[in-house]
Amino acid sequence: MTVRIAIATRIYRPEPSAASSYLGAVADEATSRGHDVTVVTVRPPAGIPVGSTVETVRMMPVLRDRSGYVKGYLQYLSFDVPLFFRLLVLRRPDVVLMEPPPTTGLVVRVVCAIRRIPYVYDAADIWSDAAEQATGSRTVIRVLRMMERFAMQGARSLVTISQGVMDRVRAMGVDRPVTVTGFGADTTAFLSPVRTDTPTDRVLLYAGTYSPWHGADAAVDAFAAFSSTHPGYRLRFIGNGSERDLLERRARELGVDDAVEFVETIPSEQLLPELHRAVATIATLRPGGGYEYAFTTKAYSSMAAGCPVVFAGPGPTAAFLDRANAEVRAGVVCDYDPAQIAEAMAVFADDPLSGEQRVALAEWTAAEHSLTAVASRVVDVIEASAAGERRS
Repeated sequence: MTVRIAIATRIYRPEPSAASSYLGAVADEATSRGHDVTVVTVRPPAGIPVGSTVETVRMMPVLRDRSGYVKGYLQYLSFDVPLFFRLLVLRRPDVVLMEPPPTTGLVVRVVCAIRRIPYVYDAADIWSDAAEQATGSRTVIRVLRMMERFAMQGARSLVTISQGVMDRVRAMGVDRPVTVTGFGADTTAFLSPVRTDTPTDRVLLYAGTYSPWHGADAAVDAFAAFSSTHPGYRLRFIGNGSERDLLERRARELGVDDAVEFVETIPSEQLLPELHRAVATIATLRPGGGYEYAFTTKAYSSMAAGCPVVFAGPGPTAAFLDRANAEVRAGVVCDYDPAQIAEAMAVFADDPLSGEQRVALAEWTAAEHSLTAVASRVVDVIEASAAGERRS
C-alpha cells in the first residue's frame, strides 16, 4: 500500500541539525518502502547548497534570527502562516508528520481537521517546559502549554525519543497513543571516516545549541579551572544559541577568552573531522528547570563519530552513558558542577581514547542506536496512522 506522506517542518536538510538528520532519515525510509513523501519546509541559510532528493521538497522563504536560526515568535510566524495555506492546497496526503514548535502544531491540527487528515506529532521534547528557562512570563508559558496540548491531543499518534518525555506528555493530560522510538545518530555519515590513526587535537568540543536550559556556562567555568592544570587546550563551541553573549562574557571574566572559540553551525561533513579529532565533547543540562527528563541528543552524534562525551546534569543521558560504558569507553557522567566537569575533562586529557577505542565506540553506536532503526519505527507509526484513517 502506497501512502502519501506530508512532512511539515521549519528545519530540514541540508540545513545541519539533529532534527534535519532525523526527518531526512524518516523520508529516506518512507521512500524506500515505496511511499510518496512531500516535505513542506523553508529555504536553507545562504551558502548551504540544496542537493537532489528522492522525496519532493517544497521550500519557502522564512525570517531567521541573528544566528541564522528559525527561532522566535516572528520567525515561527513567518513559517506557520504560509504553511497554513500550503497545507490547504497540497494534494491530499494520507497522513502528515509534523515537527514542533507548537505554533506549527496549531496550524497542522486546524488544517488537518478541515481536510480530515490524520497527523503524527513528533514530541521530541516539551516546548512549554523549555520556555520556562527563556521567559518569566507565566502568561506566555500558559498560552504555549495550552497550544502544545491542543496540538498533541489532536494527533492520531505521537512519537517521542524517551520514556521521560512520554511520561511528561501524559502528565499534561494528553491521552493519544505514544510510541517511544528513540533518537539515534546518522551513523552512516559518522562511522565510515573513523580511523585508528586519526590524531587527537587539544580541543574540547561543544557541538549544538546552547540555550538557557542547556546551561553551557558551566562548561566555560569548568574549562577555566581545567586550563589552570592543562594549559594549551581550547574549548570550541560549534552551533548557535541565545546564550552566546553570556558565554563570551563569562570567558572574558575568567580570562580564558583567547582559548574559547565560537564557530557558526556547519554541515555534518565539516563537523565530522572536528568530532574525530576532539579529545571529548561536552554536553550539559541545567537542573531545576523542569526539564530534567530531556535527553541531550548531541551525545549520539559524538559517539557515532567515535568521540567520547562528558555529560553534566540530570536526566536519561547519564543512565544511557553508564550503560554504554559497560560495553565501550563512551564518556564520563558528573553532576552539573564546574569542578566536577573540570575533573571529567582532565580524564580524557590525561588518558585520551586510542584509535581502536574510537572505532569501537563508533561501531557500537551504529549497531545499537542508528538513525535508520529509529526512522523505521517512526514510519511504522505513520503507516499505522494512515491505515487507521483508511479503515475508518
